[in-house]
Amino acid sequence: MVAFDLAGPEKGFPASDHREALDLLAENLVPVTLHAGEADGPESIRDALVSGRALRIGHGVRLLENDPDATGPLSRWVRDRHIALEVCPCSNLQTGAISHWGETIKDHPITQLHRSGFTVTLSPDNRLMSATSVSHEMSLLLSEAGWSNQDLADIQLNAARAAFVPSAYQDWLAERIEEASA
Repeated sequence: MVAFDLAGPEKGFPASDHREALDLLAENLVPVTLHAGEADGPESIRDALVSGRALRIGHGVRLLENDPDATGPLSRWVRDRHIALEVCPCSNLQTGAISHWGETIKDHPITQLHRSGFTVTLSPDNRLMSATSVSHEMSLLLSEAGWSNQDLADIQLNAARAAFVPSAYQDWLAERIEEASA
């Protein structure tokens, strides 16, 4: 097993409800991604980190909901430990997860998260339901949110570094991204 990803509805189903399984994964040194901070707020992210020992957070877009300056203890913990936030802009718009900020890609907190130094990656989430791809998400960030090609390269480097693969393969991926963006 490479890693474990627990997805699905967050609200009403906290990571702490799965403590036995998450403890087993931790005991066997299996890295975990937990979905949090999309359908439920920042406390779901805290629960994923504390109860699930998550190394990546699926979504995490509501992290700054009660902490717009990204200076609170949860924000600092996530940023300082390079916990990857697998952000899904189109999906987040469709689910209303970013309604606190607005209703367009320009309003999406991914830009603030990225510019505030969080380890942001880009994901289409459920490609069939969201009718998108990583390329489409990138195109929207470029055309509607003021991102640059360097911003896109930076988040792809984040994804390489957050991959649950040996560090030598992470390095190889990062080199390919840096070569392509030079």
